Amino acid sequence: MDQLRRYAIFAAVVEAGSMTGAAKALGMTPSAVSQHIGQLEGLLGLPLLHRSTRRLSLTEAGEVVWQGCQSLQQTLNQTELRLSEVRDSLLGEVRITAPVGMAGQPLARALSPLLQAHPGLCIQIIADDDKRDLIKERIDVALRVGTLEDSTLVARRLGETRMLLCASPAYLARKGTPRTPADLLTHDWLASEMLGGGLLLLDDKGQTHRLRPKPRVLCNNVLPLRQFTLAGQGISLQPEGEIEEDLASGRLLALLPGFQAPAMEIHAITPQREIPEKVRRVISALRSHFAEHGQSRAQ
Repeated sequence: MDQLRRYAIFAAVVEAGSMTGAAKALGMTPSAVSQHIGQLEGLLGLPLLHRSTRRLSLTEAGEVVWQGCQSLQQTLNQTELRLSEVRDSLLGEVRITAPVGMAGQPLARALSPLLQAHPGLCIQIIADDDKRDLIKERIDVALRVGTLEDSTLVARRLGETRMLLCASPAYLARKGTPRTPADLLTHDWLASEMLGGGLLLLDDKGQTHRLRPKPRVLCNNVLPLRQFTLAGQGISLQPEGEIEEDLASGRLLALLPGFQAPAMEIHAITPQREIPEKVRRVISALRSHFAEHGQSRAQ
């Protein structure tokens, strides 16, 4: 680093045309500037400047060093330009990790308009219910659902998703429709490990009802549970935003309308607070998606 500083001081002397002018531009004393030039010449083993009482001029070696300094400055300018593109443009790749259930339809709906508007933007999605090491794997955004653990990472709230109790018409025709939370104990329960396998419901008076039905199927992801639910194998909790089409088509029916499972917050996690524009726009698109599909309240 000291050597780079000496080259910068040398370039300042050439541009200013004198030690005094360079010292003024750099906020140094002329003697300090002269000392650095002398150290650089000693390091290279060649004089770089012809010194006279009136002016300075470059030696042959000085010309070579000056050309190198100019080339280095051009490289630095190009580097700054590329960095500004990384910071401000919507070009290149954004790496996203998300739970398996969210990595399909929700991300496709949220990010397709952004991809269509910016052909130079690429998205890499890592669908994984395990928590990835964002820094080690150079992940730009991680989507997390539920309670966040204490972390040095930066969390941005995107919204929340409502979890609905649902079942297929075929299952309800075979097993009957539950009317109270207690009725669920007699039904086939398709449980998510993420929710601890149990069930917490709030009624319209704000009272809580805690149940722990015995799971007929237990899984660490809601997608397989959804397929079992669609196949008529039991009742499960599903994110409302991910089963809109199933509810609209009648493939699934929402249960216990007077009771509600607590909403689960959705966050975008980034390794640092300052993020490139392309990552900012991805997060903005996700927030807009959750708002549009009724999964986000006032931020």
